[in-house]
Amino acid sequence: MILLYATTNPAKLDSMRRVLDSLSIELTGLCDLNLPLPDVAETGKNPLENAVLKAKIYYEALHTPLFSCDSGLYFEELPDELQPGTHIRRVGGRSLTDEEMISYYSDLAGKHGGTLTGRYKNAVCLIFDPDHIYSSMDESIWTEPFLLTDTPHSKRVAGYPLDSLSLDCKTRKYYYDLPDQEEDSSTVDAGYRAFFEAHCRDGMR
Repeated sequence: MILLYATTNPAKLDSMRRVLDSLSIELTGLCDLNLPLPDVAETGKNPLENAVLKAKIYYEALHTPLFSCDSGLYFEELPDELQPGTHIRRVGGRSLTDEEMISYYSDLAGKHGGTLTGRYKNAVCLIFDPDHIYSSMDESIWTEPFLLTDTPHSKRVAGYPLDSLSLDCKTRKYYYDLPDQEEDSSTVDAGYRAFFEAHCRDGMR
């Protein structure tokens, strides 16, 4: 089965390819298309609303089976008005580069004692056709809590700037420094696989 992942982020595309590889799902991304793409204003109040919004707009334009994901970042220590939520990259009315994000969020952690306890709440919307639309913001696809530090790791992965600030809660070590760089994403990966396994079967009936 071929599905379009409605993203232009190559790191996210590669990550999801690894997650879904065992399901024999072949993923393509928006950058693989030689087609004009619609502008999508992510105006949803939460990750689920944004995922559904993006998926429907891209489906209306492309008429091919596809899915969209969205995430919101939430910190235990911050009041509502300071929560990044779905605007993780957008600060002060503009979209930050990877390095600007590292600078902004490390400063934010520094202003609150050096670390913040965060969690990504993820959502997904899958569309086969107008009669087969599936979405979820189930906790099974959220990350485990992690610590955001004010001291960046030297490693960078394009498209994932905050990984350079992320520490494992138990060991307080950078995820990049854990043995074999085994970040604990297994639970999230399993949640996504379960979603696609169930709904790809239903949608193709």
